[in-house]
Amino acid sequence: MKVRRTWPARYGLYAFAVLWMLVILPLSAAAAPYAAFVMDARTGEVLHSRNADTRLHPASLTKMMTLYIAFQAVENGEISLDTKVKISRFAASEPPSKLGLKSGQRIAFRYLIRAAAIKSANDAATAIGEALEGSEAAFARRMTRTAKELGMTRTTFKNAHGLTESGHMSTARDMSLLGRHVLYDYPEYYNLFSRRSTHAGVRDVANTNRRLLAAYRGADGIKTGYTRAAGFNLVASAERGQERIIATVFGGTSTIARNARVAELLDMGFKRAPSRATVRKPQKPSYFASSRQGTRDATIMTASLRPQIRPTVASAAVASPVNAEDIIAAVEEAKTSTASIASTTGILNSDIKSALIEAQETPAPSTAAPLGGVAPVSIRPAMRPKDLINASLDQPVENEVVTRLSTSGGRQWGVNVGQFGSRYLAERALLTTALTEMETLDGTLRKVVRRPTGFDANFLGMTEDSADLACRRLEARNISCKTVGPS
Repeated sequence: MKVRRTWPARYGLYAFAVLWMLVILPLSAAAAPYAAFVMDARTGEVLHSRNADTRLHPASLTKMMTLYIAFQAVENGEISLDTKVKISRFAASEPPSKLGLKSGQRIAFRYLIRAAAIKSANDAATAIGEALEGSEAAFARRMTRTAKELGMTRTTFKNAHGLTESGHMSTARDMSLLGRHVLYDYPEYYNLFSRRSTHAGVRDVANTNRRLLAAYRGADGIKTGYTRAAGFNLVASAERGQERIIATVFGGTSTIARNARVAELLDMGFKRAPSRATVRKPQKPSYFASSRQGTRDATIMTASLRPQIRPTVASAAVASPVNAEDIIAAVEEAKTSTASIASTTGILNSDIKSALIEAQETPAPSTAAPLGGVAPVSIRPAMRPKDLINASLDQPVENEVVTRLSTSGGRQWGVNVGQFGSRYLAERALLTTALTEMETLDGTLRKVVRRPTGFDANFLGMTEDSADLACRRLEARNISCKTVGPS
């Protein structure tokens, strides 16, 4: 009986695999256009540029933006690192490189960040986008908006991972700018990119950039990328002494060739950069809160929660004596009701203006007695001074949200408890702080002021001494606080 020989076929497969790795794959990558950019990270000065503004496929360099927005979202309270994210079927089906997440699985947001940064996992990147915006398309639009804020003028994103897609393009210059922002805007997270490996919730993962990290002195990031259309890409950063250089390569022909070229560019950067330079950190961009959060805020702001005015009759108040204790009890009831509504939803500027105008313009009620001859007690409070009302009405509605009025009387000081990425977060901080320190903040004016860099949460209408006391008490509770003087 003859035995069929299979060794020649196996040798053929091995030969084809070797041919693919050594010849076909490098040749396919060689077709990708080459671009390079080198900058002094401290100042942003350009040290070398070649095809740096040519729009090319960024591949997984895209994940730097995905991670940048994830860091923003955590910083601004949109999501926490411990939030459990449910993996969708779409995210789980992303092609490699991937963490291997399963549809319906729940995993902490911090592990998605680790997997995207170190493993360059496509399923983790998509899950980050869906967790923040509900869909990859909505997240890609947010990525592009953020890119424009960073000065990445020739970048458009279509997905969160960087796999080749029509219109998903960037440049070597833009990706270098993004790398610099990651470095300086979120230094507390930057160490992620220098880890050779880490635990990503379901397993340990190795860094796709570990070869350069191990081979080049001072290298500590940032991100690799590869697709057939892009070639082998890399944004690298290295620090030696007081110098820090960022070098970017698009269109490398292989991992080895790309790393060698990046090393040459980093060497060039260290030679050309001055040994000492004043660090000029880039300006942080505006924070784009989730579009889903914006929809929820808009819904809240369009619903008027002002209670109906209670019926009053002036004649009864004039003709018959009224028990003072009854009046006090009624007023306290009204205050409690209003405070409850404000605590739940926040009071709207438009409603406050309407209420103040109504307080001044509403004519005196009819003196006719109601049916039955019994007149209910009026609980409407006395009108506030006109100067305070007019001052409140003069404030632009879009720049502040007044949640409680306070008397002036020389109280021109206040305290600031932080700047936040959205009006909703600032209002929430004011309410939480007011409940925490009711004694010193009672009777103050809670105001959210919009700035170019965010939304300030302020308590106003205080004396200098009371503002100083409030800050000391808040800081004792580990709440950030600073006094605000007369403007």
